[in-house]
Amino acid sequence: MTKSISITNIARNFSEYVNRVAYRGEHFIVLRGKKPVAELRPVPHGNTLAELPELLAALPKLSPEEAEAFTEDLNAAKKELENQNLRDPWDTY
Repeated sequence: MTKSISITNIARNFSEYVNRVAYRGEHFIVLRGKKPVAELRPVPHGNTLAELPELLAALPKLSPEEAEAFTEDLNAAKKELENQNLRDPWDTY
């Protein structure tokens, strides 16, 4: 739940509010008068490389039939690309 706080209150207790955001994940809308002017919230973060094996293990697995169909699709796509006359975008003319 997002809470509204005055700019005066946050200025007087800034470290308290930063700690609440950092450790409790709280969100605050900062008000000047009664008008919202800013938001104080946790910074979104991604996963670490150490979590990759666990993330990969959690992915759904293809059935043997699905894996075979996927392989056939990849091979068909590769064959189609081989027949196209693609230019190297890094080559200059």
